[in-house]
Amino acid sequence: MKKITTMISGIVLACSVLAAPLVAASEYPSRPVKFIVPWPPGDLEDVLTRIIAEEMTKETGKPATVVNKPGGGAVIGTSEVAVARPDGLTIGSFVNDLLTFKILAGNVPWDHSTFEPVGIFLDYPFVLATRGDAPYSSMKELAAYSQSNDVSLGHFGYQAGPTAMTFKAAEVLGVNFSSDAPFDATDCSVLANGDADVINTTTQLILACLKSGEAKVLTSFTSERISVSPDAPTLNEIAGIPMTTWNGLFVPAGTPQEIKDKIAAIAKKALESDRVKEIANTTGASIYWQPAAEASKRIAEEVEQSKDLLKYMNK
Repeated sequence: MKKITTMISGIVLACSVLAAPLVAASEYPSRPVKFIVPWPPGDLEDVLTRIIAEEMTKETGKPATVVNKPGGGAVIGTSEVAVARPDGLTIGSFVNDLLTFKILAGNVPWDHSTFEPVGIFLDYPFVLATRGDAPYSSMKELAAYSQSNDVSLGHFGYQAGPTAMTFKAAEVLGVNFSSDAPFDATDCSVLANGDADVINTTTQLILACLKSGEAKVLTSFTSERISVSPDAPTLNEIAGIPMTTWNGLFVPAGTPQEIKDKIAAIAKKALESDRVKEIANTTGASIYWQPAAEASKRIAEEVEQSKDLLKYMNK
């Protein structure tokens, strides 16, 4: 695996802080609100954040939009939120990896204290998947196959928690990946084109090829088996790795509590819709609302847990 190259130098300079004074919390939002998703469109965090943005527009009468800022393993988009004014007009929709990025990668201009959680709303149905016609259908079979055959891995980047969990599981289970490469999105095309034999991804990105039988799940990175592939065991079951991947809404530290409360109320309402319930049923995702206080405690615990994954990063 290649080490993460230093790519931050121009990002902070490129993201300037607005010069206008902070809006009074009681008047929020006085201007359009921007939700930053540091990944390409299409995955669950993007879909759900758009639903939240739609609800904010409806509730406040002010435009709220989702801006996708992929690149650099989510560094570009996250950096924009890190230097934004704490006025609630720039909101990050972040996967938990980004909060421990400083520990795992060590080369970014933020850490978990740069942001304050508004709430957590999604446990990703993260999986390790392969083509439907692959000569292995379990991690045990994959391990045996990899001893005498090349097996390439596609993932979201060396700084991503699920990537580290995959390498840790490979070590525990005896899987030998002959090569690996990061992708901005590990979807059906990565498998179909032969870019990778096994991919670290979410069910949302491969739902079409799962339904058609062109892909199958080997294991899930979830607390319980996922409904769309109930025969696939969790990573905790087979390798004793209990960590999961989640997504939440975050604002720059120092954002007034009244503003955070208003964002939280809107998000919670949006996530209670029938539309969201259908997404959960279709993808096997766990969608909920965990308020800021509980989210902060969860983050503190995971910051410590992430240190255990250091040896699997920057290989």
